[in-house]
Amino acid sequence: MTSPSFTPPSPAVLVLEDGTRFTGSAYGATGRALGEIVFSTGMTGYQETLTDPSYAGQIVLMTAPHIGNTGVNTEDMESGKIWVAGYVVRDPSRVVSNFRAEESLDQALATDGIVGISNVDTRAVTRHIRSAGAMRSGIFSGEELRLSDSEQLQVVREGAQMSGLNLSATVSTAETYTLPAVGERIGSVAVLDLGVKTSTLNYLAERGFDVHVLPQNVDAAQILELGPDALFYSNGPGDPGASDRHVELLREVLRADVPYFGICFGNQLLGRALGFPTYKLPFGHRGINQPVLDKSTGRVEITAHNHGFAVDAPIEGISESSEGFGRVEVSHYDLNDNVVEGLNCLDIPAFSVQYHPESAAGPHDARYLFDRFRDMIVAKRADTDSSNNAGDNN
Repeated sequence: MTSPSFTPPSPAVLVLEDGTRFTGSAYGATGRALGEIVFSTGMTGYQETLTDPSYAGQIVLMTAPHIGNTGVNTEDMESGKIWVAGYVVRDPSRVVSNFRAEESLDQALATDGIVGISNVDTRAVTRHIRSAGAMRSGIFSGEELRLSDSEQLQVVREGAQMSGLNLSATVSTAETYTLPAVGERIGSVAVLDLGVKTSTLNYLAERGFDVHVLPQNVDAAQILELGPDALFYSNGPGDPGASDRHVELLREVLRADVPYFGICFGNQLLGRALGFPTYKLPFGHRGINQPVLDKSTGRVEITAHNHGFAVDAPIEGISESSEGFGRVEVSHYDLNDNVVEGLNCLDIPAFSVQYHPESAAGPHDARYLFDRFRDMIVAKRADTDSSNNAGDNN
């Protein structure tokens, strides 16, 4: 009896801009992938990571060694496609073992044209990034292996830097669309889509809001014309320092006394709108196991993160907004490195967090923030109605 033939995997190489090289096997599509290499420490939720628009422009390395065993399904998609620029794993699953799976992970990567690499010592790559910092990188396989080592390195070094890069137009919706409120209708929320995730929109709708999802190029007049009860800035990729127009837009809407909630990129842009600078982290926070302290309760939340930039604001005490929005305090910070993870405005109805409270892959410690947002809107409306009634009585 003849044994079945074995086709060895085709080779691939991961090249970092400092010249470090890691060899492995092609995974997903073959060809060339360029982007900033970052690592994610989540043990689960690889599909949510891959379809998160915040990862646009980045080659994502999974620190968990075994990836792909539950396959891919339509229900867990956080957007309409895979957004990562490239994918790095150690041991891809040889079989799919989940009743919800509709296809394998490597098939999904190939379908969306995502060039990946497997059989890589991901621990060594992670340790290198933690020491040297996130940097430009490239994955080369197939015909791209005809390039010499020096030519591959040159291609990587000619790639875009994440600092100064604005990717909002790449990930945002092209047209406005609306999700109706689920259950009792409370009001409406205007969501500026800077790379929003599907689960975020669903959680807002489940709190009783009609959710108007807007392209990133709208202006303040278009937002205010909708008459929303609040404005929400979503997560998204890129450098917040390159989003001046979104910062000015937020300032205009805040001055119109519209309540605001922002997550991730939306936290960084609120920080800038209030007058705080932002800065790039050495290797960022990415994964679903980040401990964050809520200063108001003393409770430690295990949270999901995906950010390479942060707000530069004092953790202790109360600051004054240099842009005239009153008093501001840091509401949350990361217990690993004291990075600012939340802002709370004391004189206007606005707050934000740096992490992802929707966290579709878990944990769910921070979902209460959507309820806090709802409560803020209800309280603001009650204050407005009370003031109007007092005026009528006069």
